[in-house]
Amino acid sequence: MKNPFANLFKKKKKDVSGKPPTPTGDKPKKDGFFDKFLKNRLGKQSIKGEEILGVELTPSEIRLSQVSSNKANQWVLDKFYVHKFEGIPENGTVLENPDKVADELKLALQKSKISTTNAAIAIPVTSAIIRVVTAPLMTDEELAKAIDTDSLWENLVQLTDNLSDYSIFHQVINRDKTGNTMDILFVASKLSDINSYTDIIKKGGLNAVIIDVKCFALKSAVDQINQIAGSIEDSNLTAVLEFGLDENYVMILYDNNPIITDIFIRSQDRKTLQESSNQEEMEALVRRYMTQVKQAVQDFEQKYEKRIRNLKVTSNLPNVETYLASFRKNLVNTGFNLFDPLNGIKIPAQIEESVKLENRSYLSTVLGLAFRKLDVFGYFKFVTAVKNINLLPNRDSMIKQKRAKAFSNFAFKGILGSVSVIYVVLFALSFWQINSLNSKISNYSQIVQTHQEKSNQVAKLSKELGVLNKSLQLSKSIKSNKKISFRVLAQIASAVPKRVRFTKIDFNGTDQILIQGLAASDQDILKLISNLNNKKLIAQASLASMDLSVSTGNTNNAMKGFLISCVLEKA
Repeated sequence: MKNPFANLFKKKKKDVSGKPPTPTGDKPKKDGFFDKFLKNRLGKQSIKGEEILGVELTPSEIRLSQVSSNKANQWVLDKFYVHKFEGIPENGTVLENPDKVADELKLALQKSKISTTNAAIAIPVTSAIIRVVTAPLMTDEELAKAIDTDSLWENLVQLTDNLSDYSIFHQVINRDKTGNTMDILFVASKLSDINSYTDIIKKGGLNAVIIDVKCFALKSAVDQINQIAGSIEDSNLTAVLEFGLDENYVMILYDNNPIITDIFIRSQDRKTLQESSNQEEMEALVRRYMTQVKQAVQDFEQKYEKRIRNLKVTSNLPNVETYLASFRKNLVNTGFNLFDPLNGIKIPAQIEESVKLENRSYLSTVLGLAFRKLDVFGYFKFVTAVKNINLLPNRDSMIKQKRAKAFSNFAFKGILGSVSVIYVVLFALSFWQINSLNSKISNYSQIVQTHQEKSNQVAKLSKELGVLNKSLQLSKSIKSNKKISFRVLAQIASAVPKRVRFTKIDFNGTDQILIQGLAASDQDILKLISNLNNKKLIAQASLASMDLSVSTGNTNNAMKGFLISCVLEKA
């Protein structure tokens, strides 16, 4: 199986136009040392460490799921629970019954024993405004300024209410320098609806960190399952049919451009889907339904000259296969395959029974949400726009807080690791010295015993005894200076700036220590010398030599070599 994080960690260097996603007229900005460090180290670590609980709210069910990656690079379904409940009137919605849904969510979390608090949820497609708008080509700075002044959306998007009434997400999906235009994905929803969903989640005991749209959550699930299966399908083209009692639409994503067509069904049709087994009624429903699906497919194929060979179907109908057979007869050149969002995912034995369902396609949304990642350090900044949609109103401040927390945790671990390494080194040196002293003491005892047994050979052995006495004196000297040595090493270790590392430390046995290492800049070397001169046990530290910039193996940054001489304070 391929690495489950392959798609998540893949940095998209080019957009769908084949051009780098950089502002027009600007050269691509190279990341500095700190930026690379954050993206490569902190970014990757934070993404792998993120625990996101997928939560899907419906008027009759609450679905929970959480996935992770094991050591074999397989996706594992860690948590899964479906909580069915009653009490919402027929045709009632989640937002019309917020207290009831919040109470049921709290109960579902208790029964499932799920402790993860960060949640990703999805709003219905009908609650979202999804458009791809074309704007004049702008730099990222110009785009941000136009958005801040509200002039861009007022000119490009005709909303029925004020912009302040909406939570908006956007991302540039294509820049056309030839036509001097760019395409922007615009997704918005009423703030009142978003706040209602977040209130439900909060009252239920969770913290909403991602608010997606249901159709894009489906896209996330489809892409991930295709990656697990090693599918050779066109990655730039995804076609999904949502068919059921709640929402009905065709979503075609081509080159990051979402084309969503609502499929209208009557209230009587919903009753037929739910209750009727009359063949004539079912066939009439299929004809009306497929007329709209066929039109959506034909419109796309004519406009983009791209063939739709297969529609992945998700549905909450238990008898969906009966309808799919009729769909295939009405649209013979297009396949209708029921999507399985758990295909290729490792399922633990304790939850295996709960997912043994004839129709698992209705779990696609909650699984797609479980695959989401916050990516607070922008490790995969340029992933496909529809994979990182977040309509949470305070997402920027929330990401800053989590970034600061992640950085603090990483810094703490780094300091703890450094102290541990120093402790291990000092302990090893101490252990070696003790063993050396014990060995010399043992040798001396043998010599004394030999001296006692062969007292008649004192004259002959006096010279050797003198040598042994000098060795003993040296051993005692080492033992007596051990604490001072540790103090000197500890002070040197505490003087090291962040962007400096040592490669070698030499001690001449008297009062001089030579430190050899690498630093990111001259300022870092001067900072190290200044820190050393401020230490009590070091009389003087000075730069002995410095090498030209050299390239290290782990980074593209050039480092400068140095040699610093330290004179120790006399006892």
